[in-house]
Amino acid sequence: METFYYEVVSIDGDYANLKRTDIESDELKLVARALLPPEICEGSRLKYEFLQYSMV
Repeated sequence: METFYYEVVSIDGDYANLKRTDIESDELKLVARALLPPEICEGSRLKYEFLQYSMV
């Protein structure tokens, strides 16, 4: 299974916009905050592995 790295760009209510940091990409991924660690804030770095997000 692959591992992806993201940075939280913004938080909008129940959703967060994530940007990939392991590759060059300008696309943002909209993710429900229920799927993310509760302690995230703008600028947090996340790792996505085995269908789960965790803080880096």
